[in-house]
Amino acid sequence: MSTVIEQAVEARLVAAAPRMPTIPATLHYDRRDPFAVRMSFPAPATLEGVEVYWTFARELLTDGVERAVGDGDVRVRPYGFDRTVVEFHAPEGTAIVHVRTGELRRFLRRTTALVPVGQEHRHVDLDQDLVELMRDAC
Repeated sequence: MSTVIEQAVEARLVAAAPRMPTIPATLHYDRRDPFAVRMSFPAPATLEGVEVYWTFARELLTDGVERAVGDGDVRVRPYGFDRTVVEFHAPEGTAIVHVRTGELRRFLRRTTALVPVGQEHRHVDLDQDLVELMRDAC
């Protein structure tokens, strides 16, 4: 069984430049980092002209399809019956995208099948994380 899940989603850009009605995005989940999800945007959809990705808690996305959550760089909330708003806040500005809630739920079901909620700690390799931390400190 693969340890990585990737799912393409269509995001509707609400506020940010460049102005594009919809942009492709990809959701990523890796069992080796079981608490996190990553959402990436291709170079043509970014101000910098390079791929941009945001990493945030899987729990934030899970809770955000039901109710408004987040008070930091990433905020998630339901919008109407079938959309979820994901806001990305950075010093350069804010990007707000709408994603179909059904696509997010499908992605979250796949991540939960790979690593059930509450079982994330079983997939964390503390020894490897410590080795990487020490390597970066030198």
